[in-house]
Amino acid sequence: MRHRKARRKLGRTTEHREALLRNLTTSLLLHERIVTTQAKAKELRKIAERMITLAKREDLHARRQAAEVIQDERVLKKLFDALGGRYQGRNGGYTRITKLEYRMGDGAPLAAIELIGAEVAERARQPRKGKERTEGAPPGKEGEAPAAVGAAGERASAAASARGEGWTGRRRRRRRKEPQAALPSAPAPGAAAD
Repeated sequence: MRHRKARRKLGRTTEHREALLRNLTTSLLLHERIVTTQAKAKELRKIAERMITLAKREDLHARRQAAEVIQDERVLKKLFDALGGRYQGRNGGYTRITKLEYRMGDGAPLAAIELIGAEVAERARQPRKGKERTEGAPPGKEGEAPAAVGAAGERASAAASARGEGWTGRRRRRRRKEPQAALPSAPAPGAAAD
């Protein structure tokens, strides 16, 4: 019987599950909104809310306890400097789970988990300035020169790799053969001359 077994196993061993939840917690606190499966989101909520509660205490012991879970220094700094102060007047309920569609590959139910004040912080960000596209430039990476057509001896894959394309899902391109100049053919050794 599974009495008092409140956690989900998520189809993983204990070490794998703990590492997964650490990585998801780090990503959530860094980006403030991530998309994952519903089961993972519900397990992640418990750990993320515990980390924010530790950040609200703002003492060395709490920082060391949080550092056991969050192993990225910049995320730990953000947690204690920004997120702990943001939720100082709130007693729990720091995250929101929104159910989304089903994943195309395996039909798993997806969910977005986000921090409650994330939409306010998102509006405060300034849009990043991008490079201006030149007229007549093909769509793709901005500021990138169009790839030149490969020479006769160059493989088509070199031109494709210069454009950032791989072979996955694309037909292989054949080499273009250049017309060769007519050269006088020498008889093969051992062949009789006419």
